[in-house]
Amino acid sequence: MTTNPTNTRAGRREWTALGVLMLPLLLVSMDVSVLYFAIPAISADLEPSGTQQLWIFDIYAFVLAGLLMTMGSLGDRIGHRKLLLIGAAAFGAASLAAAYANSAEMLIAARAVLGIGGATLMPSTMALLRTMFTDPAQRAKAIGMWSGVMTAGIALGSVMSGVLVEYFWWGSVFLVNLPAMALLLALGPALLPEYRNPASARFDWLSVPLSMAAVLPVIYGLKEIPSEGWNVRYVVSITVGLLFAALFVHRQRTAAAPMISPALFRGRGFAPSVGLNLVCMFGVMGSSYFTTQYLQSVLGKGALEAALWALLPSLPIGAAGPIATQLVQKGVNRAHVVTVGFAIAASGFGLLALAGTDSMWLVLTACAVIAVGGVTVMSQIMDLAMGTAPVERAGSASSLMETGGEFGGALGMAVLGSIGTAIYSHEIPASAPDAARETLGGALAVADQVPGLATAAREAFTSGMQGAAIAGAVLLTGAAALAAVTLRRIRTHENAERADQLSPSGV
Repeated sequence: MTTNPTNTRAGRREWTALGVLMLPLLLVSMDVSVLYFAIPAISADLEPSGTQQLWIFDIYAFVLAGLLMTMGSLGDRIGHRKLLLIGAAAFGAASLAAAYANSAEMLIAARAVLGIGGATLMPSTMALLRTMFTDPAQRAKAIGMWSGVMTAGIALGSVMSGVLVEYFWWGSVFLVNLPAMALLLALGPALLPEYRNPASARFDWLSVPLSMAAVLPVIYGLKEIPSEGWNVRYVVSITVGLLFAALFVHRQRTAAAPMISPALFRGRGFAPSVGLNLVCMFGVMGSSYFTTQYLQSVLGKGALEAALWALLPSLPIGAAGPIATQLVQKGVNRAHVVTVGFAIAASGFGLLALAGTDSMWLVLTACAVIAVGGVTVMSQIMDLAMGTAPVERAGSASSLMETGGEFGGALGMAVLGSIGTAIYSHEIPASAPDAARETLGGALAVADQVPGLATAAREAFTSGMQGAAIAGAVLLTGAAALAAVTLRRIRTHENAERADQLSPSGV
């Protein structure tokens, strides 16, 4: 059944349904980082090879990123509630299989299915939110909550992993998914409306491999560069992905029924939102590259202790989105709010640039400021994008925003990580062993062989973090100026219609 959305205010049922939707969203975002502390236990139990261990960790994010656009477009055609429930069932079944996997191959396969399920859940939750909350003010509040939950989930995943592995076995990090998915499957049919594009055409299956061939090589190359450097293999991977991206865009512009309609980009607010979301995630994820290493390798804290400390910056996130929404609803220009959000995040990078080798509270404060600025930006540009996009293309619009965020996060870690690594390699003593010149971890592993190496390596890493922070501050300051210019006169469809109705010619 297809429900035709109208601009009516949501009631208790819709807000209850939003709470149900937040659970799978939280778990999908947590699964990106949930293996941080489980990998050692998995390695001891399943004895994977080095390559298998990398695939256990990375395949979830790769499959998720590669299928987001496909699943968003598919939801527009078959119905977002139907796709969400199918994805929840797959996610739950894969979680059970992962928890009791008895081989590395089985765990890799289960993690891949988890990625498929996650790719259905993320765009479906946002598309259903767009359908349930047609009143612009209510939708803005709901999207602010959505943004905060998604961002907080990434931070919570590693901590939950550490706690569960400490007291249970590694499979428990997957079993926690089951109650939430069961609740969604039980309550979803009753609480969630169904909506699909009433004019949906035949699905363009050729675009599926093209989109994956465009996304996966780029994400792979960008994720590997921070640790391995600008290896020719990774540069070639990114180049191949970009070539397929050009083919994918050509296909969307020429196909009779494209997966992603070019009409989405004709709305004045959509293209700037995709670009600004990418830059925002560049900053948020780029800063996170340094935090855990700083806490563990520079300050010498244990893995679980470092994760618990790293959780502190996520505490203010829950208030950032609602406050930004309140400001916009009280008449503050959205462009100004987004501009200030970028400026806040840039100031966080400025604080990070002041950190020394014993500045835990300064680093945690800087990360909190970056996160608050990031969520402020994301809540508003996501609302702008979803309000600008037609409701029948909500899934496609959401998946494009999320895919852009994946690119931005990977690019931030690659670029800022590379800047930090280059400065580190330049400042480490020339007499240090080769392993020490590559990474801080390598230096600490051989520190007992070279007097003073540990101190020099920690200082070099901190200098690299400072240099990367300066680069991040410059980029986000530029993004603040760009937002002020590009968003100044943009209105969503609903706001434009409301303004027309209130104008003398519209009475």
